[in-house]
Amino acid sequence: MIIPELPSYLSSLGGEDYKGLIISLFTLSAGLSRPFSGKLADKIGRIPVMIFGASVCFIVGLLYPILSFVGGFLFLRFAHGFSAGFTPTGTSAYVADIVPFQKRGEAMGIQSLFGSLGMAAGPAIGGWIASIWELEILFYASAFTAIFSILILLKLKETLPNKEPLKLNLFKLKKDEIIEKRVLMPSAILFLSVFSFGVVLTIIPDLSEHLGIKNKGLFFAVFTLSSLGIRLIAGRTSDRYGRIPVLRVASIFMIMAMMTIAFAETKAMLMIAGVLFGSAVGMYSPTTAAWVVDLSLDAYRGRALATMYIFLEAGIGIGAIVSGFLYANKAENFQLVFLSSAGMAFLAFLVLVSIRKRKYQT
Repeated sequence: MIIPELPSYLSSLGGEDYKGLIISLFTLSAGLSRPFSGKLADKIGRIPVMIFGASVCFIVGLLYPILSFVGGFLFLRFAHGFSAGFTPTGTSAYVADIVPFQKRGEAMGIQSLFGSLGMAAGPAIGGWIASIWELEILFYASAFTAIFSILILLKLKETLPNKEPLKLNLFKLKKDEIIEKRVLMPSAILFLSVFSFGVVLTIIPDLSEHLGIKNKGLFFAVFTLSSLGIRLIAGRTSDRYGRIPVLRVASIFMIMAMMTIAFAETKAMLMIAGVLFGSAVGMYSPTTAAWVVDLSLDAYRGRALATMYIFLEAGIGIGAIVSGFLYANKAENFQLVFLSSAGMAFLAFLVLVSIRKRKYQT
């Protein structure tokens, strides 16, 4: 809801040189918290992990209007990342618990579908709120939506059998509790793929403004809406034909999307790129999650999904930092940024094409 307005908000605070940190700080804290959320999801349950993440989102939303200076804003972006570090880990583990193996891709597609609905409505509604009221109202609205998610979570039944009580020693991580080695391959491919996401989140608001598009959330609404139907199709297709073939197609769509944005000179061309980008994301999301669950052990499902999200956050964060550096607030650098992003997507495609080992063929 708030992401499209954050670059201009940070500039109004005098921090336009720190735009790359808007996403990278968020993803850094999300990535750092993943090993803890994965372990806790496997120990104390999926629901407490989800509730903690939603609570962070609520508290930080209330604090944005209060800490209205560059340092305070950047601190809150770091703190806000803990919401993304906990809630998705618990949610994905919960969904994987309640569906049969042969429906796993489809189930992950449904989960990501509802996530996309939120991502589609959020930026569009956020842009509308910001165009009518002060940004403080937008921040409070984002906090208010977190309350609804907490109320829903309180009604759910825990799926983890024999859960443990929360204890301090659960926050001590051993080396083998940080990364689940079984899922390194799909996680590495995801890293290369979502580099483009970090680029889009950081640069598209400025590119939209450069092209004369008033609502900077429009591209986000287009790409998320275009990903809705494809998520269900991709999930079901991966259940039938395998995860890797679907991901290869997703990589091709991502390359085309980045190339189209790189040469976009009109609003229509940018929206076409949004459709391509949404299609790629719609294929990546449920298929990768299902592949990770396929390769994981039931007892360490939370850890496996946390590993996937660590690589996801790293890809987005590094994409945001690199794009901010390459862009340097100069319009002539837009093309360089998105061509570099297309190159990363091409690397993901090459890795997927080269996979021949039986243990990865699912």
